[in-house]
Amino acid sequence: MSSSIPADHGNIKRYLPWVVATVFFMEQLDTTIVNTAIPAMAISLQVTPLSLKAVVMSYILSLAVAIPISGWLADRYGTRRVFMTAIAIFTVASVLCGLAVNSPMLVAARLLQGFGAAMMKPVGRLTIVRTFPKAELLRAMNFVIIPALLGPLLGPTVGGLIVHWMSWREIFLINVPIGLAAIWIAHKHLPDYRSAEHRPLDLMGFILFGSGIALLSWLLEIFGEHRLDGTSWGVLFVISLSLLGAYAWHALREPHPLLQLRLFTIRTFRVSLLGGLFTRLGVSSMPFLLPLFYQLGLGYPAWQAGLLMMPTAAAAMFMKVVSTRLLGRFGYRHVLIVNTVLLGVTIGLFALVGLGTPVWAILAIGLCQGFFSSLQFSSVNSIAYADVEQKDSSMASTMASSMQQLSVSFGLACGSLVTAWYLGDLPQTDRVVLASALHQAFLTLAALTILSSLSFWTLRRHDGESLSQGTKRKRPATAVANADQSTAA
Repeated sequence: MSSSIPADHGNIKRYLPWVVATVFFMEQLDTTIVNTAIPAMAISLQVTPLSLKAVVMSYILSLAVAIPISGWLADRYGTRRVFMTAIAIFTVASVLCGLAVNSPMLVAARLLQGFGAAMMKPVGRLTIVRTFPKAELLRAMNFVIIPALLGPLLGPTVGGLIVHWMSWREIFLINVPIGLAAIWIAHKHLPDYRSAEHRPLDLMGFILFGSGIALLSWLLEIFGEHRLDGTSWGVLFVISLSLLGAYAWHALREPHPLLQLRLFTIRTFRVSLLGGLFTRLGVSSMPFLLPLFYQLGLGYPAWQAGLLMMPTAAAAMFMKVVSTRLLGRFGYRHVLIVNTVLLGVTIGLFALVGLGTPVWAILAIGLCQGFFSSLQFSSVNSIAYADVEQKDSSMASTMASSMQQLSVSFGLACGSLVTAWYLGDLPQTDRVVLASALHQAFLTLAALTILSSLSFWTLRRHDGESLSQGTKRKRPATAVANADQSTAA
């Protein structure tokens, strides 16, 4: 692996986290603002609020499909060039989102925006992984995430104020100055890593994996909306699984696969990705459902609903400061098992929130959710790299990022499906009906989250100590340490 890092490596380590944090901030700000503006978008575009999950899911789907080629692009063309190009695409797509005149145009622009983000986030993480030694990595990534969490902290409030005083279109246009600043900072301070060996792009694998995932996500999005009869839906579902199965068969025989499935033989990597998938099925829809609950179920205006979302992000920022100490003291296994249960209980508490619930109680539940979700994803994302070899860091980063976005996409679909199931044919505009359906959905998602804690029982007591304590334990020949971290979805 070659690099254009200057001789002053200390300055690179000083400025690089801020470069990556700026991009994370922009992406997270965009995501949380969009969630708050969904009710206003629904009125403007004359569609139902739940149907606009396509605006969120299209972005996440684009991320999941495009992320697998981000590592190949970075290795081939260099991290700096790919990173700056990705920011430019994201910024241009944001302008197109702001100019959208209908829902299909907005979804198409969000797909392009997601493609840009698909290269920004994993390449940024990969640059951090290759710059910082293992003993410093968890602390460095937590430092990156803290400024990035200003996006979720400010997003709901800023989005609510913009929607209240202006139009929802402006929520996308604020990405323009941030994107231009991020390009300039990246040009000045981002190291340019690239691979000395140019591995070929697995085009067949990309077609099989991308088409299978895209079809599966679309089917989950429209499930229960009567846009397809049951037979057609079932046939397409089988086709999507067949495409993914064909990719698995292809990847095990391809010398340079798009996603290296043999990494799943590493226990900590496997538990992290699969455990994260099951946990996100219950958690990932909350940023989408809560703004609907606050605005349409409880009757709060958009700006007040945004304020109610702020404690979650503020608590997440604080938890990033103390998560390293908690993991060092109690270990990954105990933290993940106990914290997953607590996270599920917190989601269930939202089912007790009604019109008469004091604001302080809602804020307290939001704080708890922020604490537990931040610790959850700090833990589950970083342990994925505890036993990954250095030569596999790029592939592992790509696979983890892709799986995380798929998990978010499936989780959002799961939350929307559960809510739609409890709504039935009742009108979404009825405040009492919608609030009741969301209460039942929160309880169901809480149960799913608690059950997902079982996936972490296969971890061992000392798993992840090389990350949380900066120590090097003796490991099998197939497993040496590296680490990565990503923000909570």
